[in-house]
Amino acid sequence: MSLVKVPDGPLREGFTTGTCATASAKSALMAIIHQQKIKDVDVHLPIDKILNIAVHSCEFEETRAICSVIKDAGDDPDVTNGAEIGCSLQLTNQKGIEFVGGEGIGTVTLPGLELKVGEPAINPVPRKMMTDAVQKLIHDFDLECGVQIEVFAIDGEKLAKRTLNERVGIMGGLSILGTSGIVKPYSASSYIASIEQGIDVAVANGIDELVINSGARSEKYLRTKSPELTEQSFIHYGNWIGETLRKIATSPIRKVTIGMMLGKAAKLAEGRVDTHSCISSWNKEFIRELAEKNGYELEKTKKIETLNMAGRLTEIFPFEQAETFYQSLLKHCYQVTNEIIPDVELDFYLISKTGTFIKYQENDIY
Repeated sequence: MSLVKVPDGPLREGFTTGTCATASAKSALMAIIHQQKIKDVDVHLPIDKILNIAVHSCEFEETRAICSVIKDAGDDPDVTNGAEIGCSLQLTNQKGIEFVGGEGIGTVTLPGLELKVGEPAINPVPRKMMTDAVQKLIHDFDLECGVQIEVFAIDGEKLAKRTLNERVGIMGGLSILGTSGIVKPYSASSYIASIEQGIDVAVANGIDELVINSGARSEKYLRTKSPELTEQSFIHYGNWIGETLRKIATSPIRKVTIGMMLGKAAKLAEGRVDTHSCISSWNKEFIRELAEKNGYELEKTKKIETLNMAGRLTEIFPFEQAETFYQSLLKHCYQVTNEIIPDVELDFYLISKTGTFIKYQENDIY
């Protein structure tokens, strides 16, 4: 398992693709107005903060300009860090602002998102940021025109393969995102937003059964259990199972299958719904007490204290369907989960590293 190393010391914030697009659109219109290359622009963010953004490239004609910005995600390990995001801006005779998806920008193909099917995946907040910036220039320079803004992302289609865009029906490229304009390093907000978006898309497309799992590996194993389900039925909760369950609780989803590996299950069983290793670690004392309550001998339970990770519990307890320890662990996970989504039919699977399963079966265990 590869781990992302968090840099030491204070973490540097970055800016979103929405801020990149806004800086590009503003610099493009300024280049047309002044008929000169623009080196940098100030972008007013939704959080009432102003960022000065360097312009990477700037080409202009009398009524058209193309400008771009290099995305800087700060210390966040963002897929789009270093990507070139830009706008081709054209003055038009018809007043108003039209948004067009250019090279590398995805298209919405499924209902359930904030945008209509067929629209370029330029989210509402970035659209407003660009609109505000452009309209101010039109007003300040008394321009009698409208503008067409074509947003593009160099290698966007390739980068989008490393995102969940296709899962929610955004095809052919990246989304232009951002609600605050800045990227907070290692923030959970963008991941949680993608979880909620995935559930919204599933519901909007008539899906009432979900399979939730931590990531791609566990999904691959779980797909063998539910081959009839579409891709939109599978949701990655990452480390935020609590957020995922709370979103499901407000939806019409009727059935949920949960797949979980030992490390996260050991935390969830104790009631910890945020399972990130930076937030919580597994409680050996709780796991040992669980084993002792189910009649395991002291000689065996003492070995739990020697383990450096919960995944190694298989060295003490054989990973088998009938093993009481795992059924007890799953019972606690089930109870914690059921409290959040009490009206949803629930199946729970423990998954080994090799892809074998243990399914929770109700019985008289602790």
